Order: sequence, then C-alpha cells, then structure tokens
Amino acid sequence: MADEATKPASRPDVVRALRAAALTGLIAFGLFLPLIGFLTVQNMNNQLVLETRWRLLFALVAIIAGLRFLQALVIAPWLERRVARPRHEPAAVGGLRAMAARWFAPFALGFVVIYPMVALALVGPQGALKWIDNFGVQILIYVMLGWGLNIVVGLAGLLDLGYVAFYAVGAYSYALFAKFGLPFITVVPSYPFLEFEFIHLGPWAFWVLLPISGLLAAFWGLLLGFPVLRLRGDYLAIVTLAFGEIIRLVLINWVSLTNGYAGITSIPRPSFFGIPFTAGDDGFAATFGLEFSPIYRTIFLYYVILALALLTAAITLRLRRLPVGRAWEALREDEIACRSLGINTTNTKLTAFSLGAMIGGMAGSFFAARQGFISPESFTFMESAVIVAMVVLGGMGSQIGVAVAAVVMIGGTEIMRDLDVLKAVFGADFDPTQYRMLLFGLAMVVIMIGKPRGLIATRQPSVFLKERKAVAGALVREGHG
Repeated sequence: MADEATKPASRPDVVRALRAAALTGLIAFGLFLPLIGFLTVQNMNNQLVLETRWRLLFALVAIIAGLRFLQALVIAPWLERRVARPRHEPAAVGGLRAMAARWFAPFALGFVVIYPMVALALVGPQGALKWIDNFGVQILIYVMLGWGLNIVVGLAGLLDLGYVAFYAVGAYSYALFAKFGLPFITVVPSYPFLEFEFIHLGPWAFWVLLPISGLLAAFWGLLLGFPVLRLRGDYLAIVTLAFGEIIRLVLINWVSLTNGYAGITSIPRPSFFGIPFTAGDDGFAATFGLEFSPIYRTIFLYYVILALALLTAAITLRLRRLPVGRAWEALREDEIACRSLGINTTNTKLTAFSLGAMIGGMAGSFFAARQGFISPESFTFMESAVIVAMVVLGGMGSQIGVAVAAVVMIGGTEIMRDLDVLKAVFGADFDPTQYRMLLFGLAMVVIMIGKPRGLIATRQPSVFLKERKAVAGALVREGHG
C-alpha cells in the first residue's frame, strides 16, 4: 500500500487542475487590478482622469489561468513520471547532444560574422539598418557587458549589483575626452614657488580613448574592491549597489562636468581610419565611390563591437587557464579553503573587480561613440539588474550561456516593439514595450523552474588530468566536486 501511495498518478486530475487554475487566476486578478486594470491619464485640462482597461486585465488573467491549468494537467504529471522512471539515455541522443555542444560555438560565430550581409540580402539597406543596429550592435554590447560581469560573478563568485557604474565611467570618460580634449597639468619652476600651468590638448581619437576609458573604469574597480575585501554575500551586494547609485548621483549633480540630467550631446563618432562616415566629399561613401547611406557606419560599428566582444571572450578564456583564473574559481567555491591553500584573496578579488570594470568601461566608451549622446538615465540600477540576470540565467561561469541569455533577453525586448499583432488580443491602445519587464520577470521564473542552474548548466574544468570532462551544474557546489 505504501508503494502504491508513492507512485505518481497515471491519469491527470482535471478537477485539481481546474482548482489550481482558478486559484491562480484569482491571485493574478488581485495583483493586476491596481497595476493594469486602472490607468491614470492627463486630459486637456491638465487633470488626472482614471480609466479602466478591463479587456487587457481579463485577457492577462485568462492567459495566466490557462497556463496554470496546462501546467497542472500536463506538465506536472509528465515531470513526475520522468523523475520516477530510471534514466537510460540512448546512445544516439547522447551523441547528438555532444555534437550540438561541439559545433554550436563555431556555427554561432560564423553566423554573427555574416549577420550584416544576411540582413542586407533579406530586407535591403533600409530595413537592415534596424536589424543590424537595434539587434546586432545592441545585443553585442550586452554580451560584452555580460562577459565582463561574468568574471566577477560567474568566476570569482562576487555578487556585484553596481556594475553599471563602470559602464557609466567608460561612457562619460570617452564623451568628455573626445569632445573637450584630455587635460594635463604641467609644473613650471618659478622662484620662490612652483607654478602650475593647465594645458588643454585637443580631442582624441576613438581608438586612443577606448583603452583609456577601460583603464579609468579599472581604477574605479580597484577603489570599489578595497572597501569590500572583507564582505561577502548580501553585504557585498548592498555595497556594490550603493556604489552604482553614488556614481549615478554624481553624474546628476556634478553639472559643471557632466551637464546633469541634460547629458552630453554631439559626441564625436568613430571614423574608418580617419575617414568620417559623412555625406561630404571626404566621407566614406565618396572616398570609395559609393552612394551615401547610414548603413556603412552601422556595419562598421557592428564589426567593431564584435571584435571587442570576441577579444573579451578570448582574454577571459585565457585567464581561466592561468593561476589567476584558477584562483577566481577557488574563491568562488570556498573562500576559507582558498585562504588555507595560500591564495592571496585580496589580490584575487581586486583583479576580478578591476578586469571586469575595465571591460565594462570599454563597452561604455563604445556605447557613447555609437549613441552620440549620453545621460544619467542610461545608467540606472535596472541596467545592472539586466546584466546580472543575463549572467545568472545563462549559467554562471559559462561564456556561451551568457551570450545566449543576452540574445534572448535583449533581442526579445526589441522584438516586442514590433508585436502589433497583440493589439488584436489586448486592445488598440496596448503597447507591448510597457510590459516588457513583466514578461521579463515571467521568463526568469520559467527558466529558474526549468533550469535552476542556468541555460548552460555545465562547466568545462580549467585544469584536467588526462581527459577533459564536462561537470554538471548540479554537482558544482561546495562539497560536490
């Protein structure tokens, strides 16, 4: 009798599924009633008027209740049967998975290299401008940011919620130096005192300011690393969060330098080896005998950020095999054991913070060069949350997982801007972009339930004996490998 009681149900329980769906729908109705059911708008008399959106509210509640009914009726019994039966994976399935894991990265790399050409061939120059810039360049910026934060969070195990601060430092460093020049102070001997003269050099080029912005961000990473050397877990997260907010408030209030909320405009764009992408006679199109089009600058920026992202990945993979990379992973697994092995945890944390900050600063400088305008609104806490979510959802320590998560999250957000077909379901005034964070949170919950260790839940060991073997994410925790 006991064995029969522990067996999973062979037939789905429709009544139980309906009860669960009704309860979930009731909870969703209570949550969404003040958030979605009512909307305050401003009329012509500058008065706030309360409007209702019952169609949108009931449509969302019906969708949520339907998904809960499907989960209780089909998915949950299937998962129970899957857990109960012994796992005997066919050799063919294992071979296909191994082949897919082996060839996914080369095929993905080949696709991103030819992506602009594919977009041009499919939709033409006018349509490709949006697909290359909004999807290609934007996603690659976040891929680079995710790989930079992956060093701090995924490899070293240091939870950093203020990573957007380094992104902002790099962006503002490039914007100020590219527009106003690089200041220097020289010392002039003058009896009986020394006099200081201020020399203002002209604006510098993008390729010169790119590493300078990264180094300045790395310097701020060191400044953040020193106070948090003794902190771990929640305390470290709170301090890094505060650091990100401090940088944002400095950008807002230091009006004489950053122009406050107004931001910095007319930031110089990068050129093609000194040839600007303008419509003049000295522009890129005229120099090579082409018809002027903004697509040339977009394609150039795409390959620049692709090269920077690949350089970030190559440096990270190389460092993982060096002693500093293995020290990061040891620090992530157990800091006490790391100390007992004689590893200098101070230097290990500082190198992780500074290197991750440098990558974020370089991504920020490219962002400023691409946009031509920056303001503190581009560097809020939500940006840090999105980057941290990419690292966690992709699989901490996994380069491919972070890239896939960036494509899904950033690309999915951009695709929502064009989903006008949803207006037929939720009403003509439905704007999909207003609910992107709602769907973003739903996607996080679904992924965490299905893949709690991230999309890529395996790690390749940095050092192996005789044979390289992948380690399952479920085993990579303290005391389990």
